[in-house]
Amino acid sequence: MDVKEAIAKRYSCRAYLPKPIEKEKLAQLLEAARLAPSAKNLQDWRFVVVTDPTIKEKMMHAANEQKFIPQAPAIIAACSNSDHVMTCGQKVAAIDIAIALEHIALRATELGLATCWLGSFYPDKVRKVLSIPEDIEIVDLMTIGYPADEKPQMKRLDQADIVCYDKWSF
Repeated sequence: MDVKEAIAKRYSCRAYLPKPIEKEKLAQLLEAARLAPSAKNLQDWRFVVVTDPTIKEKMMHAANEQKFIPQAPAIIAACSNSDHVMTCGQKVAAIDIAIALEHIALRATELGLATCWLGSFYPDKVRKVLSIPEDIEIVDLMTIGYPADEKPQMKRLDQADIVCYDKWSF
């Protein structure tokens, strides 16, 4: 599978098979994240990988009671240890974590796994469940596993609706 195909196949999976992720595959996903670019090469990402069923259940409660969460063989809490703000005014944490998680999502797709980005969670609850220090920002959660559903048909805007050249012309 090439990158183009992985991009086309990736989707937000909300149903997982009760099959554990092989340790070597999980290691490959985390290696994909490790190789992601980051602002100033800070490599500010830190990942807490949750596979324990009891902790996954607690994570469901910390993530708005989304019932599919504990079905996933793994949940990643993606965190940043940096409060650096780039010259453009953007904090590096959300951007660096997004790049690393998308590396994970695309590699997972290539390996026959599926993922779901989760922005609906309560950081203070996740912090408590996972013993994450106060000075670490919890940016996002991601579920990972073998899909028990199929990619839904999603309408996407045409390129002409989202791209202009040389100046704003929408």
